[in-house]
Amino acid sequence: MLAHIQGALDRKEVNALREAMAQAAWEDGASTAGANAGEAKRNEQLPPDSEISRALGKRLLSSLLANAAFVSTAVPLRIYPPLFNRYGVGDHFDPHVDNAIRGDAMTGARIRVDLAATVLLSDPDEYEGGELIVEDIYGSRRFKPPAGDLILYSAGSLHMVTPVASGLRLASFLWLQSMIRADEARSLVCDLDESIQELAPRVGADDPDLRKLVTVYHNLIRYWGEA
Repeated sequence: MLAHIQGALDRKEVNALREAMAQAAWEDGASTAGANAGEAKRNEQLPPDSEISRALGKRLLSSLLANAAFVSTAVPLRIYPPLFNRYGVGDHFDPHVDNAIRGDAMTGARIRVDLAATVLLSDPDEYEGGELIVEDIYGSRRFKPPAGDLILYSAGSLHMVTPVASGLRLASFLWLQSMIRADEARSLVCDLDESIQELAPRVGADDPDLRKLVTVYHNLIRYWGEA
């Protein structure tokens, strides 16, 4: 699965996060690198267990869970607390896949990592380089979207951040366990939900064919879903 969700955060929310991040202390980003990715990662992050990181993570998560496109695409069951990073000149993250299981040191909670998400907090003209590249079945996909956009991708996909040549790239990143484990099944459910949302205004909520589609949607969630 690979999805680009435009405007997942509005400009006001992006600016509020950036203002708070500008006052924060940063640390080496290696602590959240996967088991085989530590030497390939060069960036900085807000300390995951810091008060500001947790507060900003809750704020960002509240916005994402209110975004219908994000919820429809990810079908989230559990979400690892969002983290925040910055890439300065020369910083990068070489090709890697994310760990299959993530544990929160503060709560002890563990999740199976089905999906990863990057929320850009810098606009493309604020830095050179710093592209997110994700490998999927169609080849390499390159992303450098506006601040507030979210890229959602399978955590098992090879992905990287190219070196930053100038400027500063700010972002949030998070991992999710979906109610629907299989990418193919999740994509089908997402496509069906999008079709329902597009049809409803045209045919009306009482249309019998639309009701059948809604029934199929919920029964597929029931069949494939975990709770």
